[in-house]
Amino acid sequence: MVDTHTHLHFHQFNNDRNAIIYSFEENSIEFVVNVGVNLEDSKKSLDLSKTSDRIFCSLGVHPHDAKEVPEDFIEQLEKLAKDEKVVAIGETGLDFFRNISPAEVQKKVFVEQIELARKLNLPLVVHIRDAYSEAYEILRSEPLPEKRGVIHAFSSNYEWAKKFIDLGFMLGIGGPVTYPKSEALREVVKRVGLEHIVLETDCPFLPPQPFRGKRNEPKYLKYVVETISQVLDVPEAKVDEVTTENARRIFLEVKE
Repeated sequence: MVDTHTHLHFHQFNNDRNAIIYSFEENSIEFVVNVGVNLEDSKKSLDLSKTSDRIFCSLGVHPHDAKEVPEDFIEQLEKLAKDEKVVAIGETGLDFFRNISPAEVQKKVFVEQIELARKLNLPLVVHIRDAYSEAYEILRSEPLPEKRGVIHAFSSNYEWAKKFIDLGFMLGIGGPVTYPKSEALREVVKRVGLEHIVLETDCPFLPPQPFRGKRNEPKYLKYVVETISQVLDVPEAKVDEVTTENARRIFLEVKE
């Protein structure tokens, strides 16, 4: 399995981070993409990626952090992105649920990161919450990187899923697909099929149903695989195989 969205550098893992990383092989985790949410955080994510062959890094500024960026943040991200462990730009996007950063600032910082991803030919890791229409319009109108990327923690309906898939994006599916009330998300998975899905945890957040209220971690991907297997009526091994190949194609075949 591949976990395409982790935050293993966050403080929630301070007590057992190394043990989790060492257990990747026994828990069938081929690799993870560890994601930064602002400049300093992205540096921490990159540093962590250097500790294991199974950890890669995505650099970016989350919409919550957009209002804090220095004027030269793109130049700083570009310099960091020259490292061979960097495989994506993000977590970037729009979040109008909490509006921690003003909407127009979020949009500006999002567009600048799309431009950087295009320049570097790196895929995007896109966060969208209560802003699907606005994010789609930006992605539809901007020149995109060849590999497009992932709509992280996709949580809307099939109509929106199809719009982003038609742009060339994968849908990041994680713990919420296991929740009893997530019938709409399971319907999305059923209709789009494995070819448009990658697995993710967003750990330490969004744990699967058996661990609601607790810290999430990469080994819990197996519960996501189990649910997708049931929804699509295919073997769990097939879910693993296809989603892993999707993740490899997006994140490990982009740098020359």
